Amino acid sequence: MGGLGSRGSAERFADYLDELAGVIGHAARVGPLRDYCTGLLLPCERKSVEPIAAATAPGRVGAQHQALLHFVAEGVWSDEVVLAKVREMVLPQIERHGAIEAWIIDDTSFPKHGSHSVGVTHQYCGELGKQANCQAAVSLSIANHHASLPVAYRLYLPKSWAEDKKRRRKAGVPDEMMFETKPKIALDQLEWACAADLPRGVVLMDQAYGTDASLRRGIRDLGLNYSAAVWARTLVDGGAGKMKAEELAAGLPKRAWKTATWREGVAEPLRSRFARVRVRARGEGCTRDEPEEWLLIEWPKDEAAPTKYWLSTLSEDIALERMVDITMMRWRIERDYQELKQEVGLGHFEGRGWRGFHHHATMCIAAYGFLISERGAFPPSQARCELMFQELAVPAGYRPRGSAHPA
Repeated sequence: MGGLGSRGSAERFADYLDELAGVIGHAARVGPLRDYCTGLLLPCERKSVEPIAAATAPGRVGAQHQALLHFVAEGVWSDEVVLAKVREMVLPQIERHGAIEAWIIDDTSFPKHGSHSVGVTHQYCGELGKQANCQAAVSLSIANHHASLPVAYRLYLPKSWAEDKKRRRKAGVPDEMMFETKPKIALDQLEWACAADLPRGVVLMDQAYGTDASLRRGIRDLGLNYSAAVWARTLVDGGAGKMKAEELAAGLPKRAWKTATWREGVAEPLRSRFARVRVRARGEGCTRDEPEEWLLIEWPKDEAAPTKYWLSTLSEDIALERMVDITMMRWRIERDYQELKQEVGLGHFEGRGWRGFHHHATMCIAAYGFLISERGAFPPSQARCELMFQELAVPAGYRPRGSAHPA
């Protein structure tokens, strides 16, 4: 663990938890906070309450399970306050490597069996790539080229849940939480981020959000720029009348296409061909006075036709390579979710309530924030969690609930 300085990661993690303990409220919550975050960073196969209890207190699993379950499922502590503390500690570490450049909107899903977990419905599940029974949460991350950090996270509450008083009451859904579309939740998060005066960045989003004209308009009203992915069939007017983006792209001359590189890949730099045209958005949700903006188009050399399209309010004189570089930063949200799920167990919570769902996510983001602070200190061949903490002993014959019998 060379390069870590005179103090090891475990000691820095203890200091990090001390800071979080300062905002968690009642002193009785400090112990569960420390154990829960520690358990999320241990190399356990599953990071729900019961395995964490077994890993952090092998001599008293039952009592520890009850303490952690109360802390995460019922504890009256503020997700917003804890996330603000995480942001206060981690953001300076990210900004050491450059200013914040992007605000990334996205959602993630968690496949579920049954219908009792809060927010579960049959909807598109990105993890499975199809319609399935799942929960979905909308998030906002802030990023530069070094790292990204989720700063807002909220469960999407489908209409079937929002309008069902019995299920709402049983799952502890707050009275003020009404049905909102995912783009509306995203806009709420952006408005909050502006009010909190977070370092500004270009808003990046995929087609599920980018095609929503009211969301794009709301972002412009906040004084923010965006690069919003849209579908090939999106209607635009480039001066020759209304047409689909793919039709406009097909009519561009060869000289319009330029090669741009945006970051280093595993084997070689990532590059592709791009063209851009000044357009005005048309179609559903658009007004007659839509502003002029860029339509950025990607056409990889090995493809028969263009593959991706973005509407962007980045400045008219921005260099093409710079525009591509910023737009392509949306890949960081994929890294966020991959690490949050694989390294700290974001999708492992087994409770059914609103409070527990968000408390578990907050603890995962807190643990992930520490990993971001430590980024670059670990050999790439080893997992960061495994290097920081040795696996704790568990009772002989212990088997997490629901797991298969060894035989």
